[in-house]
Amino acid sequence: MALLANVLSSSVSFVAASDGEFHPPTINEFFPPVIFFEGTNFEINRIVLIRFLMVIVLILLFWLGTRKMRLVPGRGQSLIEMGLDFVRVNIAEDLLGKVDGRRFLPILTSLFFLILAFNITGVIPGLNIAASSTIGLPLVLAVVSYVTFIYAGIKKSPKNFFKNSLFPSGVPLGVYIIVTPIEIISTFIIRPVTLTLRLLMNMLVGHLLLVLLFGATNFFILYSDGIFKLFGVGTFAFSLAFTLFEILVAVLQAYVFTLLTAVYIQLALAEEH
Repeated sequence: MALLANVLSSSVSFVAASDGEFHPPTINEFFPPVIFFEGTNFEINRIVLIRFLMVIVLILLFWLGTRKMRLVPGRGQSLIEMGLDFVRVNIAEDLLGKVDGRRFLPILTSLFFLILAFNITGVIPGLNIAASSTIGLPLVLAVVSYVTFIYAGIKKSPKNFFKNSLFPSGVPLGVYIIVTPIEIISTFIIRPVTLTLRLLMNMLVGHLLLVLLFGATNFFILYSDGIFKLFGVGTFAFSLAFTLFEILVAVLQAYVFTLLTAVYIQLALAEEH
């Protein structure tokens, strides 16, 4: 029972104001109490449990939607096929062509739906926090994207990939002193860093804003006096509007991350490499 109480209490993301004072959200929102294996390298808190949950949900959805494939698809199969076709047509084949698009489709599809599932938990009641709002997960996904980009380039041109990336053709010899360090930073450092930070900061800031708005609603309606209670109506309206916006951001960030991965693969497969 104590464990259950710990999980439930930590799952409440809006600000409690039981003492009659407003408490703004803090960075501690992203460091909930450890639930399992405390003091070990395998500590599991609420955010990690949400990740496990969403992985199970994704596996079940795709298994149920594809276990009995029919020529005339049912509702579940149609939804799964629409999602898969969206990644295949609008990202993979659009940027990489049919041959390379099909070759890298599994990794691009996995990235898109995994990020979408982890992002959308920020607006699911009872979960209330994006599973991608701590740096570990965005960093791992960025490493996957980075390794895929490097693999694509080396596979396409084992001898010339790094050479052409760091020493672009047509540049005067002396200018390489400036160009090559810039290429190292922009191609092999900035790309994974920006992928990580873009996903992390969007989910982190979005969560803090939702906590702030719902916390303000809770405070104004329950603990303020007189006309100040009307402010709660306004903050509640903003809360609902921003929740819809956060859903859009969750989808958009999954799309952007996957799209940029495909763009990097496309650059690695370019003929000059």
